[in-house]
Amino acid sequence: MKKVIISDATLRDGSHALFHKLTKEHIVAYALAADAAGIPIVEVGHGNGLGASSLQVGLSLLDDREMLETARKHLSRSRLGIHVIPGFATINNDLRFAFDYGVDVVRVASHCTEADITERHISYTREQGKEAYGVLMMSHMANKEVLLDEALKMQAYGAEAVIIMDSAGAYLPHDVQDRVGHLAANLKVPVGFHAHNNLGMGIANSVAAVEAGARIIDGASRGFGAGAGNAQLEVMVAVFARLGIETGIDLYRALDAADIVEREIMETTPYISSVSLVSGLSGVFSGFARHVNLAAKEYDVDARDIFFELGARKVVGGQEDKIVEVAMELQQKIKRG
Repeated sequence: MKKVIISDATLRDGSHALFHKLTKEHIVAYALAADAAGIPIVEVGHGNGLGASSLQVGLSLLDDREMLETARKHLSRSRLGIHVIPGFATINNDLRFAFDYGVDVVRVASHCTEADITERHISYTREQGKEAYGVLMMSHMANKEVLLDEALKMQAYGAEAVIIMDSAGAYLPHDVQDRVGHLAANLKVPVGFHAHNNLGMGIANSVAAVEAGARIIDGASRGFGAGAGNAQLEVMVAVFARLGIETGIDLYRALDAADIVEREIMETTPYISSVSLVSGLSGVFSGFARHVNLAAKEYDVDARDIFFELGARKVVGGQEDKIVEVAMELQQKIKRG
């Protein structure tokens, strides 16, 4: 029987869907439910990770310390995880206090071709005796050979696993098998996979990842995440059970946790909207949807055109300013006829 570790992004990726307005009550309710279900890792924080709260990518209702302290008090079985992007998060101002608040797992992330920036954060995490994973975001933008080169860097820095993220929800199962299989065959550390559901492939891609050798899979209750959402955690637990893949998660308790998310936290249940679908087709970060819709309305242009142009320019998270630039250019193009 294959065994996988489920890392729960509900209280981190789900923050995108709430425009980073998670409350203490949200965190308490979900942390207790996830812990009762036996979910191995519960990520908590701003959607873009530790230290990311800002006008550019969105201000959190709570600061990082409040979120981590609240979650830590209500997790006993589950490990507390954080997402860290160097540049947003610094070692002195962010990682040090995160460890003081009891963080167990640090997922240090970079764009899929920029693993070099993760060295100090991964090394520091290991020096503190904490678990460190490397994360390659927007992984559809690199072929499997490039991804392996970047993953090998993270492994050399001390990463105890490397996760590739389908940040735009652009993959089909054969894409996942190709990339995950290549990494699993050539790395000494476990490989993980993070799905988004823009093309309706979140669960199928997660299954493909496990079949290709992944041992860490990300999910979110009710799919609560950016864009069309993540792979739906409770569905994943059920499907994996049918396939004989062991997660160690209590299905009924996972269903209870998902009900809490839908009833007490979500404003709307994630679904594949027209804009989310185009986000996946264009290969653009799912979290851009709100910014794109606002720009489309302000400049009276088609949000779908904005996404495809952003994709053509290979715009990535952190370049939100490009959305307005593209919208203005499309508006001028229309005026010129």
